[in-house]
Amino acid sequence: MKNYSLLLFTLLVLTGCAPQYAPLATVEKVDLQRYAGTWYEIARYEHSFEKGCSDVSATYTLTDEGKVEVINRCTDEEGKRKEAKGIAYAVDESNSRLKVSFFRPFYGDYWILILDEEYRYALVGDPSREYLWILSRTPQLDEAIVQSILQKLPSLGYTAAPLIWTKQGE
Repeated sequence: MKNYSLLLFTLLVLTGCAPQYAPLATVEKVDLQRYAGTWYEIARYEHSFEKGCSDVSATYTLTDEGKVEVINRCTDEEGKRKEAKGIAYAVDESNSRLKVSFFRPFYGDYWILILDEEYRYALVGDPSREYLWILSRTPQLDEAIVQSILQKLPSLGYTAAPLIWTKQGE
């Protein structure tokens, strides 16, 4: 009984320390055929796999198996072009929640939170709120659109402060 109480106490403490987030809403439906193609990163939350990157783009291609091939490209701090290839798949019929992997068998969440009706820009994140990208079909995004996206971040559980603004085409 003593060990059971200690285990229960430990689980309660660990659960209480874990960040609690409201459910994260994604867009209702994504046409992966229209989503395919090249997207330019306008801004991101910084992570080790993109540290120091500029001129960042992602190209998505549908495969015959219904998956999405992903090729991420960037210029590193030394001016060298880097490329990472991965694979993604939709986890539900909305196609707005994907799992993506660059190091199989490990997959991460890629959730499309905002998507322009014309597929000109998108906001992508994950339920932990650790990852966030503002993407555009063009290397620059109109300032009014950027401001509109930034205004929506708090309702999604994100803040603008950690965003790194990607330099394109330098």
